This record gives sequence, structure tokens and C-alpha cells, in this order.
Amino acid sequence: MTHTRTSLADLFEQYGLKPSRALGQNFVVDPNTVRRIARLADVGSDDLVLEIGPGLGSLTLALVETGARVEAIEVDRYLIEPLTSVVAPHGVVVHHADALTADYQALLGDRTAVVVANLPYNVATPLVLHLLETVPAITRMLVMVQKEVGERFAAYAGDEAYGAVSLRIQYFADATVVGKVSPNVFVPKPKVDSALVSIVRRPEVRISPDLVSEADLFTVIRTSFAQRRKMLRRSLHDWATEGVFERADVAETRRPEELSLEEFARLAASR
Repeated sequence: MTHTRTSLADLFEQYGLKPSRALGQNFVVDPNTVRRIARLADVGSDDLVLEIGPGLGSLTLALVETGARVEAIEVDRYLIEPLTSVVAPHGVVVHHADALTADYQALLGDRTAVVVANLPYNVATPLVLHLLETVPAITRMLVMVQKEVGERFAAYAGDEAYGAVSLRIQYFADATVVGKVSPNVFVPKPKVDSALVSIVRRPEVRISPDLVSEADLFTVIRTSFAQRRKMLRRSLHDWATEGVFERADVAETRRPEELSLEEFARLAASR
């Protein structure tokens, strides 16, 4: 019961719509792809799925097929009426809100949720970090993002895509690229491949605040990656105190992309 390329085109014509370039809209028009995403989300009748950016409901309908309860957040006011006409008959609640500023306490109450989302490039990173930092009721996510962004989310020390964002996600969750998506399944067709990333919240943050505060830890991380190609003795010259590298057992000749989150924590705790 998911959309095809033809049924989506019919909705565009019926409501006088076209994809918004400003909102980075790319609509999935392949039933196999949305069913694959729903399968990878690993949700069922015991789950509440919060879909962010449902568009015209292609993925929403596939999520409904899993038996999960589905609620959707859509920022584009022009899509609310056609989206509701498609998904409301299947019991889906549509919220007209910006996912970056939505009141998740009001939306979720005492419920936990799984986020599934097709995210445009310009909001993917801030939104994922916002949800990890501020909405503990969201226990896991499956997000479709630009391939390079997905690789950054799931990178570890030594990976080319590794950076401050990778470490921020690691602090709260475990992230894994679980699939790739071709540009051919979207309208309009993007110029890049997409990645499907599973993000599972950890029961506790990875670095205990008893060892080092979150603020101090990410100060040293941000400072290091501001000059990521330089050795730590250069990038942390203004931050480091005498003997900090020796106390942390981290060589000052290493570069930030070589350090694990735990090593950054030792540095921050040794200052």
C-alpha cells in the first residue's frame, strides 16, 4: 500500500505541490526501498515510531505495515493536508511541527519511541545530536542521510570520516551504517548516495561524568579538531597544561583523528 512513482505524481498534481528545494525535499518513490527501511528499523506492534519528515507518507505506510503505532512530524504546512489524507485512515497521527524545536515531552509524555527519518543534509546532524542530547525517551533511531554524513555518524578513530560529530554521537549511542540507498529511488533525484544509519542510545553516556564533565571533554575535542591535521601539541597548545600528555598517557605527536573517545577523556581529566 506504499506510494509508487505514479501515485506520488498524482498527489503532487492533485494538491498543486512540488518538492521544496529550501527544505531539501527528496521523496522516496520505490516501495521496495521503504519496506527495506521499515524492516531495518526492526519495529513491530510493541513499538511507537516517531517518523520525522514523512513527506507524503511513502515510508509512513511501510512503517504501518509492521504493526507499529506511527506518529509523524512534518514541518511543511503545504504537505499536512495531503499527508493526513494518505496516512490518517491507517491510524497515523500527524503533528505539524519543526523537529528541531518540537516539544517532545508534550508529544511523547511518558512513552518511549523509535525515530525513523529521511533527513535532508542541512538538518541531519543538528537534529540527530539534538535528539540524543535532549530527548532520552527516544531510545533508538534509523535515519536515512547523505552517505558522507552517515559515514561521519558511524566513524571511529582512524576512519577517514572520523571527527567531532562522530565522538559526540559515540558519547550517547552506538551508530552503524546498515545500508546504502541509490539516488534513483527519489524524486527529485539527488546527486549523492544515501546511507541508512542505526543509532542505539546507550543506557548511560559512554564517559562517566565522575571521570570528566561533558563540557570539559568536548572542549578538548572541539579544540583538537579545529586543526585536525596538526599534532596535538600544536592544536592543543593554548589548552594544554604542563605534563598533561604524560599524565594522560597520550603522545603529543598524535593527531586528533587517531584518538578514541576514552583517550580524549583521559586528556580532559588530566589537565
